[in-house]
Amino acid sequence: MTLKTSPIRTPEIGEAQAFTDAGKAVAELKRLYTEATKFLQVHFQDALGGVMPDCRYRAYYPEVRITTTSYGRTDSRLSFGHVAEPGQYTATITRPDLFENYLTQQIALLMKSHDIPVMIGPSETPIPVHFAVLNDADLNVPQDGVLPFLMRDVFDVPDLETTNDAIVNGVGFHFEDGSRPLAPFTAQRVDYSLARLSHYTATNPADFQNHVLFTNYQFYVDEFISYGRQVLRDPDSGYLELVGPAGQRVTAGDPDATMIDPPKMPQMPTYHLTRADGGGITLVNIGVGPSNAKTATDHIAVLRPHVWLMVGHCAGLRNSQSLGDFVLAHAYLREDHVLDDDLPVWVPIPALAEVQVALEDAVERVTELEGYELKRIMRTGTVATIDNRNWELREQAGPVQRLSQSRAIALDMESATIAANGFRFRVPYGTLLCVSDKPLHGELKLPGMASDFYKTQVSRHLMIGIRAMESLREMPLERLHSRKLRSFEETAFL
Repeated sequence: MTLKTSPIRTPEIGEAQAFTDAGKAVAELKRLYTEATKFLQVHFQDALGGVMPDCRYRAYYPEVRITTTSYGRTDSRLSFGHVAEPGQYTATITRPDLFENYLTQQIALLMKSHDIPVMIGPSETPIPVHFAVLNDADLNVPQDGVLPFLMRDVFDVPDLETTNDAIVNGVGFHFEDGSRPLAPFTAQRVDYSLARLSHYTATNPADFQNHVLFTNYQFYVDEFISYGRQVLRDPDSGYLELVGPAGQRVTAGDPDATMIDPPKMPQMPTYHLTRADGGGITLVNIGVGPSNAKTATDHIAVLRPHVWLMVGHCAGLRNSQSLGDFVLAHAYLREDHVLDDDLPVWVPIPALAEVQVALEDAVERVTELEGYELKRIMRTGTVATIDNRNWELREQAGPVQRLSQSRAIALDMESATIAANGFRFRVPYGTLLCVSDKPLHGELKLPGMASDFYKTQVSRHLMIGIRAMESLREMPLERLHSRKLRSFEETAFL
């Protein structure tokens, strides 16, 4: 059925209001968002129950808006918390309950930097019904053809015009009213990724922590679960729960509770070792390949984590390396190709000093080696990332020459992608890999060799990643979120 007329009904929300208190501003964002989504949920429930709609139902995302007439006096040491020049700036907001701490912090910094109030009110961006009902377990959006009316005639649906990476890719994004963006993502882009995260990881986005470890092997997951149980037994650790796929939870009160794989494992099994302030550690098994690495980081980026690290296996490219040696990436050779359209290969991906130091210190602490002795088991250099798992089967002259010219010391399929997307999304990043084979020197990854490696090195490698995260957790945000990650004209929000 197609509606003959389509008058629009919207919730009664009122005009935008000025706020000089960040906490009250966020409370208003929460109120507006709740009223808007509840409006859509109620009318969608009626439609599912057989009440034939006679109009279009529409509700809008709330927004934060500022207008500056002065350049202001900002702290030049900070890479965020201020706008570049006078003008109007806007951010559409979704899930203010989930982002409450983040929004409060960013809005407070903005007010402090420019000594101006923020305006909170409804935006001009409709909320797609798919996202409005996402957190209601009793509601699901059916496919077209199931309902006796066309979905698009009655409710708004996702719109690619506002669900893209135009802001972070620096293509000159402006809202329809001419205002410039305050935040790196629009509300629809965030909602899209929150839905994708639930799908790919089988965990709630609310359980993600601010420090994310990526790995490419299940062995690291097993060790992470074991470590999680261990620290939950310690009342002074600060960790509260270990959360796994399908909502499984191991608590400090029952650290030995069973955690089993769900009948249908997600594409990227994810585990969260949580703390009350969100400062815990999330481990994501992204599997193998740059496509998975891009998919995971594309969506986790909207949560604005403080850092993400890759801890996985790699091929050692130097004869002087041994199986089990560590590789600390300080540069990346990008032959993964999945980000070529978003971040050209001529863009350098710099090593971040804060992360590099944390990783090297963690290696020293866990291995009890330092200084010159550390060179026995770790090399720092270029890591090459490719998109062909069986690159060894190609004619060797071309690949080997490029690897040699780049001074690469290791090769994998994920690290450069994760680092490059960290650079693109302004998320601090780093890589510490472990040599599991040396294909150029006849040491291929074979079953017996791999088993011995896994038994001796996975636990130590994971612990290095955890220790590095714990160190970075203590670092002030303004120091960790380096100015190296910011371009000429940046959003005020981190």
